[in-house]
Amino acid sequence: MGLFDFLKSDKKKAHDAAEKAEEQVQQQAGEGRRPPSGAAADAAAATRATAERMAAAAPPRPLPATPTPTPTSAAHKAVPAAPKPTVMPKPAASAAAPGAMHTPTPHSAAHKAVPAAPMRGPGSTAKKRTYTVQPGDSLTAIARKELGNEARWRELYAMNRGAVGSNPDLVRPGTVLTLPG
Repeated sequence: MGLFDFLKSDKKKAHDAAEKAEEQVQQQAGEGRRPPSGAAADAAAATRATAERMAAAAPPRPLPATPTPTPTSAAHKAVPAAPKPTVMPKPAASAAAPGAMHTPTPHSAAHKAVPAAPMRGPGSTAKKRTYTVQPGDSLTAIARKELGNEARWRELYAMNRGAVGSNPDLVRPGTVLTLPG
């Protein structure tokens, strides 16, 4: 018996116990008796809660394998064939040269599917922030001071890999680093 079989059997036992307790409660309610109180009610509630927790924590059951129908099997003959796709008529040739790209218009779907590129006004060139490495600095310390989060050292290294080199732990004083936005 494997681990999963063991867990399944425990789950089944707990489920069966919860069902049995529920049946007893319903049977007693049908007879006009009050539901059990005290230790018996607590035990039934605990069993039901355990069964629900186990059911929630259990991995989903795999779907049963269904055999693939073969051309000679009865299952294959019972399944109707998929409809064949209809052939769409080709659009009429336009006056444009063959292979010419369609220019999207403001009302065409192609225009709506492609977001417009952000436009920068004249003189609004963004100035890149830089930092000159001081003796004793590390990428982590620079990220903490300049970016507000030391976990961003990887982003800082990725932007400045050419200046830093292959070892991110070795940052030479005087190196000018570009800071991410």
